[in-house]
Amino acid sequence: MEILKPIKEGKVREIYDNGDSLIMVATDRISCFDVILNNEVTKKGTVLTQMSKFWFDMTEDIVPNHMISVDVKDMPEFFQQEKFDGKSMMCRKLDMLPIECIVRGYITGSGWASYQKNGTVCGISLPEGLKESDKLPEPIYTPSTKAEIGDHDENISFEQSINHLEKHFPGKGREYAEKLRDYTIALYKKCAEYALSKGIIIADTKFEFGLDENGNIVLGDEMLTPDSSRFWPAEGYEAGHGQPSFDKQFARDWLKANPDNNWTLPQEIVDKTIEKYLQAYEMLTGKKLA
Repeated sequence: MEILKPIKEGKVREIYDNGDSLIMVATDRISCFDVILNNEVTKKGTVLTQMSKFWFDMTEDIVPNHMISVDVKDMPEFFQQEKFDGKSMMCRKLDMLPIECIVRGYITGSGWASYQKNGTVCGISLPEGLKESDKLPEPIYTPSTKAEIGDHDENISFEQSINHLEKHFPGKGREYAEKLRDYTIALYKKCAEYALSKGIIIADTKFEFGLDENGNIVLGDEMLTPDSSRFWPAEGYEAGHGQPSFDKQFARDWLKANPDNNWTLPQEIVDKTIEKYLQAYEMLTGKKLA
C-alpha cells in the first residue's frame, strides 16, 4: 500500500492530493484561540465530516458543493484504514476564493463587543437597544480576509470584499462578491430555519467558496459544523446574556480560567466537549453517529 502524505495541513484538517480530486480528512485535533491543543477529541473528526455531508446534501438546490463521497471504499487503499473511516471526504478541486463568508443571525461574540462601542458590527449599523444574544432583524453578511495559520482573519466591509476579489480576479470582483453574499445568506436562512425546528439556534457561521474548472462558484471546505458555527440550544434561550453552546466553549472557558494550562485540557473537559458535538449531530440529523 502506498503511504500518502498530506499536501496541506490546517489546524484540524489534512488535505491529500488524489489526482483530479482532493481528500479532506478531519482529524480529532482541537484548536482554540488559533492554537492547536495537545489533546485529541475522539470522534470529533467524524462529527465534522458527517455533519458537513448532511448539510451539503440539504443545500444542493441553492449552490453546488465540492463533495464527491465520504465512503472510504471510493478512495485509494491508503484511506481504507480505521483511522480514516468516517472522517474523510473526497472533494472536487476548486480555486478557493480568498474570503471567509461570515453570516450572523444573532448578536454575540466580537459582534456584540463592537455594537456596544458604536452600534455597528463590521461597519453595518444596527438598531438601537439590542441586547446580547438578540436575534437580528435580518441576518447580516460580514466577510473577512483569510489569514495564514497563526494570523487572525481581518473583518472587511462588503465594498472592501469587492476590491479584495477584484485584485485576485480582475473584472469579476463585484459579481463574485454579490454571489458570495447572496449564497451565504440563502444557505444560512434555509439551514437556520431547519435547525430551529430541531431545537438548535445557529447564531452565526462561516462558509468558504471556490471556483470549479468552468468558473462556477461552488461551496467548499466544511459546512455548519460546531467548529465553524455557533450552535445554541433553543430551549432556555433568552437574550440579555451569553448562551451555552454546542461547541468548543467548554474548552475555551477552561483555558481562559486556567492561564498556565500549557494548551492541555483535563480529560473531563475533553469528554464534555465531544458530548456537545455528538448531541448537536444527533439533534440535527435525527440519528446517532455511526
